Amino acid sequence: MTVRVRQARLTDDSALAALDRRSWSAVAEVAPPREPGKPFFGTGQAPADVLVAEDDGVLVGWIKVVPATGLASNAHVQQIQGLGVDPARRGDGLGRVLLEAAVDVAARRGTRKVTLRVLSTNTVAQRLYTSAGFAVEGILIGEFRLQEADVDDVLMARWVG
Repeated sequence: MTVRVRQARLTDDSALAALDRRSWSAVAEVAPPREPGKPFFGTGQAPADVLVAEDDGVLVGWIKVVPATGLASNAHVQQIQGLGVDPARRGDGLGRVLLEAAVDVAARRGTRKVTLRVLSTNTVAQRLYTSAGFAVEGILIGEFRLQEADVDDVLMARWVG
């Protein structure tokens, strides 16, 4: 695997939008899939917040890591707010590569803690996060109603350093 992780660029927009549509999953997402033609970057999402994995120039994954809030008292916490891997590349270790790159970026930003939220239905992601040192800090029971069922929102975190 010759994957390189780098900071996203505005020129990645259409490739990221297409990758986001391909990687969408009903067990992992609370919002509907991205509409064709809708840009990846926009309100609340900028290239500076996103790392991409590329293999031989092709984008195969992405992860978004941002401050958890805008509060000074919470400045030591960064949050992962999305992770997508090309379905054809799942099982290749890209999720872990992107996750570790995001934690490294957060550490360079002076972060002491990285948090994330994952649906209880997304057991594959939960196993990845747990194996990467994230621990469950809380569960919001029935936080989402998806496909006629109540789904829990699992809050996880990893201390950095």
